[in-house]
Amino acid sequence: MKTEIFTKAISNRNRLQILYEFEETLFEPYYLSLDKKGKKVVFGRLNNAKEIKMIEYDKILNIKILNYSHFSPIIPILN
Repeated sequence: MKTEIFTKAISNRNRLQILYEFEETLFEPYYLSLDKKGKKVVFGRLNNAKEIKMIEYDKILNIKILNYSHFSPIIPILN
């Protein structure tokens, strides 16, 4: 069920409201992947930060899609 929610949010560029490490945050998901240990992770921005973070899939609870809130991915331009 989590994977379906994240897939939908990534394709529609919806922000999510999640409970991560017992703290409620806004999250802009970019993509799902596996880390070096084979655990599922999600890459994205937490609380409109300027950096993209990897968060552990298992620690994400209470996912809510914010349909009214869309985002554009940040693509760094190198000189």
